[in-house]
Amino acid sequence: MTTELIAADGHGLAAYTAGPRDARRGLVVAQEIFGVNRHMRRVCDAFAQQGYAVVCPALFDRVERGVELGYGPEDIARGRELRGRIDPGKTVLDILAAAAALPRGARRGIVGYCWGGTVAWHGATRSSAFDAAVGWYGGGIAAAKNEVPRCPVQLHFGELDGSIPLSDVAALRTARPEVEIHVYQGAGHGFGCEERADYRPDCAALAQERTLAFLAAHLG
Repeated sequence: MTTELIAADGHGLAAYTAGPRDARRGLVVAQEIFGVNRHMRRVCDAFAQQGYAVVCPALFDRVERGVELGYGPEDIARGRELRGRIDPGKTVLDILAAAAALPRGARRGIVGYCWGGTVAWHGATRSSAFDAAVGWYGGGIAAAKNEVPRCPVQLHFGELDGSIPLSDVAALRTARPEVEIHVYQGAGHGFGCEERADYRPDCAALAQERTLAFLAAHLG
């Protein structure tokens, strides 16, 4: 279902929610650059089936409401343009609003994909709202590698990601040895999305298995 959130600066935004409202564990799911589209709703529903209360904020609502894109070249260009118009500090306010909408008393995690992978990193380093954070192919994480996480973090990258070179992953390992990092051989960017050309079901399944185990270990 869809609900409305209010961020600390008064901005109103939509969010997709799923899962039991009395769950002991809650997740904020941070979107790709394609909006809270069909794929992101599937991701949320999969976590809900594992017993998580899930809130996926519409981060593009800062500049345009109701954005749902596909995965073609024009969609990629449009998503990048929208993302470029949003202050990362405002995005942190939006994920904090999503965290506040999780069940009271629940241990809270954040999982993000693509742009959302970087957002999840910011959630871990720029707030104390989360007990665990997981990022899948977050392209902006290496640039923020000197930021110190305030909760345990797990990161996933594709070996053949054209936008995240392995040199970035190596720099992250050096700067943040406390972070759990996995690289998937033969996988490109977006390997976890069933609607993208780079989808790798084997890598996606393994990354999801590791994600769930990591969250279970830190969220109880």
